[in-house]
Amino acid sequence: MDTVSATAVVPSVVTATGHPLQCAGAWAVAVLARRSRPEEVTAADLDRVVAVVVEDAVRAAIAEKGTAAYDWWKVLFALYPNSKATHSKRPRDAAVLREALTALFAPDAVGSSAGGWPCTFCGARAGAVWTKSTLPMFDTNMALNTLPPNVPGWPVCRGCRVAAWALPYGAWVTAGSVTVLICEAPGVEREFVARNVREARRIMQLGFGARRSGARPELSAVRAVRALRSAVPAAATLWTFKNDNQDPWLRVVRTRQSLARFLAVVDGNAEPRRGWRLLELSLTKRGRDGRVETSGPDEAARLLFESDDGRGRSLLRHLHHLLHPREDSWNERDRAALTRLAFTYAEEILGMNPHLEPVATLVADWIEHGSGEPRGRLAEYRRVALNDYHLGHLLNRAQFRLMLDGRPVAAGPEDWRPFIERRPRAWEHRMLLAARVIQLLQERDVKVSDAAGSADEETERLVEQPILEPADGDFGDEMGEM
Repeated sequence: MDTVSATAVVPSVVTATGHPLQCAGAWAVAVLARRSRPEEVTAADLDRVVAVVVEDAVRAAIAEKGTAAYDWWKVLFALYPNSKATHSKRPRDAAVLREALTALFAPDAVGSSAGGWPCTFCGARAGAVWTKSTLPMFDTNMALNTLPPNVPGWPVCRGCRVAAWALPYGAWVTAGSVTVLICEAPGVEREFVARNVREARRIMQLGFGARRSGARPELSAVRAVRALRSAVPAAATLWTFKNDNQDPWLRVVRTRQSLARFLAVVDGNAEPRRGWRLLELSLTKRGRDGRVETSGPDEAARLLFESDDGRGRSLLRHLHHLLHPREDSWNERDRAALTRLAFTYAEEILGMNPHLEPVATLVADWIEHGSGEPRGRLAEYRRVALNDYHLGHLLNRAQFRLMLDGRPVAAGPEDWRPFIERRPRAWEHRMLLAARVIQLLQERDVKVSDAAGSADEETERLVEQPILEPADGDFGDEMGEM
């Protein structure tokens, strides 16, 4: 009789789930444990991660105000405002705190006789129940209890309990808020978490003062997407929240699935790459001492995210305002680069393939050859460029003016339709139209300003630098250390 041998399947001690906070914490556990994925973490790895989390929390809890270590306490307070490590009446004895915190992560009892419930996050058997004092974003002091009667808390298995407290290592943190990333490509999640684990170590050692000026989580997320270099469409979502006892809030922003493709096109083509660097430079703000106060790469990355409430800033809108003539107008090369960037974004991110040339030519012909000065007609066009009704009225007048002057008319009503109808993407069509009109005027050398755009040697040097790279770069090694 043949003997069939079977290999027992050992369940993972940590599993990344669809919950944004648990998922970020699970990846943080994996990075701290030097594992490729959360499912590879062993029980021994989990013990070592617990030791790190507890020691860091104890050090922060007993630190003096104003010290670097105390900055990590602010992070913990933003997540677990009523915990043993952050409560105003917490013990200042390290040994007492260590014992109390270690007990939070005690292994669950095993065996058929052990009780338990399904874990709130992953469904594994859980031997402990947790409440809002140890779980981030589970109620506030304004809601005393949302649990059913006689239910002491939410069941949480050991792996998810550790993940809940490894969360700040894998998140982008400030003194009062936390940002986590969820992405359809797991490699992006790991890359984002690995960067934040390194940053967490810096905060513990040097405090928030060591963070470069203007740093934002959006840049870290975009660089994680870019590092993956994957052709597979993958949207990234950032969840930013404040969880303390004052005024909790949550904000969600997300990218389109085609972000990786867009970044690859920008990276691989000289003109849109130059346009992106010009965008970054235009967004960089320096103080009187010359130091960066607002980081251009960070602010440019922020424009790639869209807010769920529709209040986020638009990359196309920003480029539209950037491209309008002004006293220090762009030279022809830079205007072409910024225009190409706008078209690349529309094509790759928004899926647009606008047919602009007939209407753009009509408007440019009218500005160049109509009655009066071109500068006045350009100013008139600028006033109506983004309004469907008034733009239609201007196109109508321009067509009649050119016909009466005996000049060819480049476009008719059917060409106007995408710009004057109230339909999806009409707004973006009008912004792209304005960019092309101004580009045509510059190519024709139509004078609308006394200023001539130029680029100095310093600007040329900066434009040639890589995109999405802060001036002072990153610190730390590839992976987090325990």
